[in-house]
Amino acid sequence: MRYRTLGKTGLRVSEIGFGCWGIGGPPDWASTDEDALDALNLAVDLGIDLFDTALVYGNGHSESLVGRLVRERSERLYVVTKIPPKNRIWPARVGTPLQEAFPHEYIIEMTEQNLRNLGLERIDIQLMHVWLDEWAQVDEWKEAVVQLKQQGKIDLFGVSLNFPYGGGDNGIPGMQTGAIDVVEVVYNIYEQRPQYDVLPAAVRAGVGVIARCPLDEGALSGKITPGTTWPEGSFQGFYFRGERTREVYERAKTLQWLIRDDVESLPEAALRFSLSRPEVSAVIVGMTNTEHLRVNVKASDKGGLKPEDLEQLKAWAWPHIFWA
Repeated sequence: MRYRTLGKTGLRVSEIGFGCWGIGGPPDWASTDEDALDALNLAVDLGIDLFDTALVYGNGHSESLVGRLVRERSERLYVVTKIPPKNRIWPARVGTPLQEAFPHEYIIEMTEQNLRNLGLERIDIQLMHVWLDEWAQVDEWKEAVVQLKQQGKIDLFGVSLNFPYGGGDNGIPGMQTGAIDVVEVVYNIYEQRPQYDVLPAAVRAGVGVIARCPLDEGALSGKITPGTTWPEGSFQGFYFRGERTREVYERAKTLQWLIRDDVESLPEAALRFSLSRPEVSAVIVGMTNTEHLRVNVKASDKGGLKPEDLEQLKAWAWPHIFWA
């Protein structure tokens, strides 16, 4: 496992972070808590020290498992968690007043709930789970951040940018305020637009970048076929509804040229694509078994893709709105 500095924060974090949505419980991952804890502990054994969760992942259950891991391990582990918008609308809709999504007292209240779920006294990185650039100049959220830092309840604060990503609400006005330490953004072979705006802006502002959805919820795993099904009510069942399984299957087939030389699988190639950008501090990926963990750590060990492959992959950009 390799490590990178998280913007100007000075933190050194593992290039691969553990995405903890799935361990919140069914229907998104039909697993036991024992299996989840085994996976979390193996991740630490393999060098992963960044764990990304949220209050809404299993209604706090994911946070409780992550908190247990942190309390039981002696290693320094970093927890990223998120405050859901008060109106529970994902993605945030343009024109939504901050008061409807993240009023001051709500930010404080939800952070207290995050801490209770985690069983910890301090959160390493607290994020808003959605973001609109029009909120950048509203003082209310910034005042809440200052209060939480002064009280020692959070170390760093940031935002998880909206997806589908369309270039709007890219977080740049927020980064320019100096109040944001970290941005989390969808960045993968299919969604390449952040490399043209978010990533360079983050470097200018000294903001750490966490890339999420490097496998596009599984579309870049190479394992989805037209006959793939998911548990009723699961997010993937929504994301890949209708003929979308066939579409991602066909697209993944056209990327098989990446599997050559030292690249052993499409998931490895996808992770190494996201890690190819030095502006990215860490890549968050969901992991459900030991095979996934080892493949993901190996991607870090091997480093980014070849420059000629990155240039060729520009033609595979595919902005799509499966989240809507």
